[in-house]
Amino acid sequence: MKSVKRAIAQAIAEVVARPVDEIARMLEYPPNPSLGDLALPCFQFAREMRKNPAQIAEELAARVREAAGVETAEAEKGFLNIRLARAPFAAQVVGQAISSVHGLFSQERGRGRTAVIDYSSPNIAKPFGVGHLRSTIIGHALKRMMREDGWKVEGVNHLGDWGTQFGKVIAAYLKWGNEDEVRKDPVKELFRLYVRFHQEAESSPELEDEGRLWFKKLEDGDPEATRLWRWFIDESLRAFKQVYDLLGVEFEHYIGESFYNDKMDAIVRELREKGLLVEDQGAEVVDLSAYDMPPCIIVKSDGTSIYATRDLAAADYRHKALGADTLLYVVGAEQKLHFQQVFKVLELMGRDYAKNCVHVQFGLMKFNGQRLSTRRGHVVYLEDVLRKAIEEARAIIEEKNPGLENKDAIARQVGVGAVIFNDLKTYRIHEVDFRYEDVLNFDGETGPYVQYTHARASSVLRKAEADAMAWEWAADYQPDDAEWALVFLLAQANESLERAIDAYDPSVIARYALQLCHAFNRFYHDHPILQAEDPARQSRLALTRALREALAKSLYLLGIEAPEEM
Repeated sequence: MKSVKRAIAQAIAEVVARPVDEIARMLEYPPNPSLGDLALPCFQFAREMRKNPAQIAEELAARVREAAGVETAEAEKGFLNIRLARAPFAAQVVGQAISSVHGLFSQERGRGRTAVIDYSSPNIAKPFGVGHLRSTIIGHALKRMMREDGWKVEGVNHLGDWGTQFGKVIAAYLKWGNEDEVRKDPVKELFRLYVRFHQEAESSPELEDEGRLWFKKLEDGDPEATRLWRWFIDESLRAFKQVYDLLGVEFEHYIGESFYNDKMDAIVRELREKGLLVEDQGAEVVDLSAYDMPPCIIVKSDGTSIYATRDLAAADYRHKALGADTLLYVVGAEQKLHFQQVFKVLELMGRDYAKNCVHVQFGLMKFNGQRLSTRRGHVVYLEDVLRKAIEEARAIIEEKNPGLENKDAIARQVGVGAVIFNDLKTYRIHEVDFRYEDVLNFDGETGPYVQYTHARASSVLRKAEADAMAWEWAADYQPDDAEWALVFLLAQANESLERAIDAYDPSVIARYALQLCHAFNRFYHDHPILQAEDPARQSRLALTRALREALAKSLYLLGIEAPEEM
């Protein structure tokens, strides 16, 4: 689509005295296809050209009719409506979808750039609940999308492995814990102890002092505290990786908060040397009042560091050691102020990369309308949700297609895909209310619907393979409206990817995949494919394969598998 838009823009750039790329961005998709394939509103040129929009549209139409790939160009009420030459455009789009390494998606805009994405980041010794799902799958999708666009991307799991809570867990384990129980189900057992600690502390406040004492021992390198802490980390990571394996999520780096313990002093010294630290009620802070923000605490009144100090050290490490010029933080919207402060302090420290630091915030995850709270024990384990979704998918397969091979593998793909797609189809800044009846609904605009459409296209192609059919659009085949709707939508794949990356929002790809499914299923319902005569048969098979490739890529970008059968 970009090449066609650019050709049109080049034809009129001299007349309107605007850059080609700017004009290409002005081209719109008319809401009513009967008006044309593309439209250019000419009102925006009226003042500069000192003509009314209708006159401008007429003048531009004459130029655009000569542009490559254009069938007609007509002026109407200040708009320039353009129709493309369908057959050559379809041949180009379908051919690219089938033969190109990247298909229709990539333009490699990020070539030569490196991003580090901080996502998932669960707390050690605490549950991997459904509340962690959003960060995990949004970050994973962004990594895949940006790589498709040419970026080098490093995924970092910034584990919560430090803080007073570890003193509490150590104290709770020594009071009420059992090694065998922890090894049997580490996260749930350690979480049970953590919840019990807070329940007991309500009637015995001295427990809080005991928790702080054990964390102080950990900070001082006490052998017993260190041994237990490392054991809790190892056991928690084993449990977390089971969930990541189910989701198909991977990271290049697992780096806990504790990794930065010896890197924060340098940050504090630099802030002092640059005169950025001031005293405020015994603490050392960076005054951000000039930027309408509260002070950013760097050293607390008791001399200890805080999250901001650690994040400043982490940002420097990611830039220097991992080579990142862009840092993304996929963290809930409630941390908006924290990241605004951290990014501003980095800017004041003279870090050039600060302008490329982005907080990819997302809305809260609720469960049946309720907020989740680990401290009070109100948590829903993500692994339990995924297992339930897989069981549900298995039952549906058994009911509808009992003879299907590899039922267990496909049930896992479909069940996990349902959970991921249910989240990612939602604009990331919106809240998500997790309800089983929605997540495990396999009808409507769901992951299983997209996967089933992919499987349907795969089935058609399998049946055609015996004919050794050439996978290409017949040069003399003119697509009808339903075929053209699918071709035209396929041509917008790269624009969808670019919008998704620029907005850091995978829902753009999820919605695009749904549009592809709707267009293909309308075409499939109304048009014979295998029974058609050539050149229709050849062209429709090529179009079906192009659709399958685009759906498979869309699902991959979202972190979802694409079954060949369902």
